[in-house]
Amino acid sequence: MIRGIKGVKDILPAEIARWHTMEATARRLSHLYGFEEIRVPIFEVTELFARSIGATTDIVEKEMYTFEDRDGKSLTLRPEGTAGVVRAFIEHNLAALPTPQKYYYFGPMFRHERPQAGRLRQFHQFGVESFGTTSPLADVEVIALLWRFFEALSLPGLTLEMNCLGSPDDRQAYQAVLLEFLKRVEDRLCQNCRRRTGTNPLRILDCKVPACRDATEGAPKLTDHLSPASSRHFHEVLAGLTTLRIPYVLNHRLVRGLDYYTLTTFEVTCSRLGAQNAIGAGGRYDGLVAALGGPPVPAVGFAVGLERVSLMLPDSIVAERAGWVFLAAFGEKGRPAGIDMLYSLRARNIRADTDYRSTTLKALLRQADRAGARFAVILGDDEVEKKTAVLRDMVTKEQEEVPLPTLPDLLAKRLRPEP
Repeated sequence: MIRGIKGVKDILPAEIARWHTMEATARRLSHLYGFEEIRVPIFEVTELFARSIGATTDIVEKEMYTFEDRDGKSLTLRPEGTAGVVRAFIEHNLAALPTPQKYYYFGPMFRHERPQAGRLRQFHQFGVESFGTTSPLADVEVIALLWRFFEALSLPGLTLEMNCLGSPDDRQAYQAVLLEFLKRVEDRLCQNCRRRTGTNPLRILDCKVPACRDATEGAPKLTDHLSPASSRHFHEVLAGLTTLRIPYVLNHRLVRGLDYYTLTTFEVTCSRLGAQNAIGAGGRYDGLVAALGGPPVPAVGFAVGLERVSLMLPDSIVAERAGWVFLAAFGEKGRPAGIDMLYSLRARNIRADTDYRSTTLKALLRQADRAGARFAVILGDDEVEKKTAVLRDMVTKEQEEVPLPTLPDLLAKRLRPEP
């Protein structure tokens, strides 16, 4: 037997209602906030991710699924969504449109990580990207959409963590101060963090190794080394969140694992997920469009890990399947009449199904119960002769005789959702 690849999960019909709930909520709220859907390829040239994410990040160095195409070109399965959206934004000259552009997307991402609950090698994200303005209010809008998404799903134990990474000049000046501090505690750092002192020292602040966190407890804070413009931007973002009554905490360790972030960075964590507790994160990336060959267009966005959200989704919030009808047709005349009724109901947009294997009424009703049908239509030879059907409520077990011509209208009315 051929089994699935480690770290790649099948989403079975029993789980799909949770995914429909997440996706429907994301689409509804994105449209309310003025975002339009965009779909980009799941693989791109490797250079796109190396230039956008950062050649020295763990994602590029260790986690990307990269392969050589038949023409010798290096391609990579996307490890995140922003780079592909930015590439499409540049390639199709969307910056020339007269209004700021706001997009949302869904899709699988790929990283070769150690599989665990909520952390897979193929995982799915819902993300948004907002292009065209440096206003702190754009940051607030994106964060508000993220927070409202989680609120709409009634997720428990949420915390919004905020930080500011400043401008590239701010970070360069701060990095010199940070390195001076790190030299004094280098012998207490893990091997990976010692390597990062020469490549990406800010990432040391985000290390989850307890010894490294203890060693960097007294590290200087980037927010104490911001330029006046960066500091003003951040305080306006925080003021906007306060106005919208969105609670937050400051986290000076929040530096994110992608090199393209500038100024605002944020992350939503869930206290019930253990060590891998981030369920959504993002920030501003004002230099990325230009870095990838486009015009100097500012941008801000986020991404949500849907597998982790699914783990936390309360059963009460998952939309129930719409009521549907099982055709229990049997007998020489009943089965042909049942097939005709089956397709008549579907033509009326009523979900209807049957089991072609079962030939007795007892077996058919057993299957209707197992499948979770709301109603069963019993149609045998006697019913065909009388031009009626027996309508059985699978919840109350009550039955009634209904004329065949009126059955579709009756079922459409009974299955119509309450206003």
